[in-house]
Amino acid sequence: MAIELKLSHANRIYRPSEPLEGKIIVNSPSSISHYGIRITVNGSVNLQVRGGSAGVIESFYGVIKPILIVNKNIEIKPSGKISSGTTEIPFSLYLKKAGEKNLEKFYETFHGADISIQYLLTADLMRGYLHKSLSTTTEFIIESDKDDLLAGPVAPEMVIFYVTQDTQRHPLLPELKSGGFRVTGRMSTQCSLSDAITGELTVEASAVPIKSIDIQLLRVESILLGEKIITETSLIRTTQIADGDVCRNLTLPIYVLLPRLLTCPTILAGPFSVEFKASIVITFQSELSKLHSKSDPRTPRLWTAMETLPLELVRTK
Repeated sequence: MAIELKLSHANRIYRPSEPLEGKIIVNSPSSISHYGIRITVNGSVNLQVRGGSAGVIESFYGVIKPILIVNKNIEIKPSGKISSGTTEIPFSLYLKKAGEKNLEKFYETFHGADISIQYLLTADLMRGYLHKSLSTTTEFIIESDKDDLLAGPVAPEMVIFYVTQDTQRHPLLPELKSGGFRVTGRMSTQCSLSDAITGELTVEASAVPIKSIDIQLLRVESILLGEKIITETSLIRTTQIADGDVCRNLTLPIYVLLPRLLTCPTILAGPFSVEFKASIVITFQSELSKLHSKSDPRTPRLWTAMETLPLELVRTK
């Protein structure tokens, strides 16, 4: 005997004001009695404080009480019987009704390191005390309502950057410091989530051969804990722009796709915030780098140079 949920949207993406529809599918070798079939919708912002930037006292608290966004429990079928074989029970419910006061804003689904915004749908088939109740849970994805989206496409806000030995705040190899290098370019810092981060980059000069050029996409998660704000920066993805010692004064395109569940519109809420950054990382050829092949890519090294730009991510119609 088994129970499963099948949503009407294959991609499981819904908006708060549209109906959440689907089927509860029950497979049973014989007819069974039940005490009701119900659907539960739960959406919440889950916060946790780990080590790293958090101190000993903050880490002791661990998981913080979730921020509840939505919690609804609806009976789909009253007590009765289900015949043998496969039974499909349709359901339809609204997460947000016109004029209804919500517990919290419907933030978009996001899976981060310390902050997770998640929406779960659970189906329960109640069977009383003598039999084990059947239950199944699936995650669905929330995106902003169309009324809350920007009216038109976002014109990428291009920011000019340059990377030289003088812009670095960490120690460099002596040959890099004395010989110098200069990398210039521009990159979009306000982007629609449905588009890519775009731009271009040019290596104008470099005394040391270049090993690779990468764009790191970073998330910056902040949580308010008492009177202190705990901030953690983590790497989402690295996209290689160039491999090897590129030609000087050759314009290289920047094109970075945004992963759906690991990014969301920039959030600046009271108890928490989710922001994003992009780092241009230039790695130079060095024998020292072979000794630290497994080092954290975000950590500045003697043979690397970087420039970090803030990103504002938005959802458009």
